[in-house]
Order: sequence, then C-alpha cells, then structure tokens
Amino acid sequence: MTALPGNDLAGYLRSYVQEMGFGTEDPEVVLDRYHTPDLVWRNDGTVLGRQRLIDHARPVRRTATDGHVDIHDTLVDGDRVAARYTLHTVSRGRPVTTDIHLFGRLAPDGRLCRIDQLTRIVPTGTAS
Repeated sequence: MTALPGNDLAGYLRSYVQEMGFGTEDPEVVLDRYHTPDLVWRNDGTVLGRQRLIDHARPVRRTATDGHVDIHDTLVDGDRVAARYTLHTVSRGRPVTTDIHLFGRLAPDGRLCRIDQLTRIVPTGTAS
C-alpha cells in the first residue's frame, strides 16, 4: 500500500491520523506504510525525525480518546501535495482543535518523503 493510492490525499489524512493516533499496530509499521525511511517532516519549523514521530505516537495513544479530521482543501499535482484541514481530538478529557496547512512531496512509490506543516491551535469555542 502506498500513501496516496489513487491520489487520495484526504484518505491518507484520515487513515494516518486514525492508525497512528488510535490504532494498535506498531507505530513504525504505520509510519513506514505512508512515508519513506528518509522522511523529512517539518512542523512549525521543527524537524521531526523518524524516531521522534514514532515515539510521539505512544503517549498520544494513551491520552487521546477521540479524533477526527475535517478536510477543507486538498491538491495533488504530480509529486506535490497540499492540504488544509482541521484535526479535532479529545486529550485527557479536553477537546483540542488544530488547524493544519500541509505541503508535501511524494516519492516515486507514492509515499510521502517530505512534509512541511503549519499548525494553529483553535481556542475552545472559536470556529475554525
């Protein structure tokens, strides 16, 4: 399976969030399903290495009890992808809403090899 079968960026966003944040499969397996081993993931200017992404999944799985993604826009053009979406989670019993703008590049096998993200936590009670 590749990251974007049929250029379905929205499907990737929904699947990856569910599998990595709430799944029972080893986070390494999930990460490798959708991303190349040399993935460069920059989130708000911070580069997240492969191991850091894997390590992040374990505490999320312990503290998050619910999550879903609202997709606003997606674009796939050759090996370039872009998306604007909102991630809604419940962590430690409190809702967290995050607006995300993602720009990425696909490897020849369809998995993501680069992600640049900008995020914004939406204050509770504020429409995104």
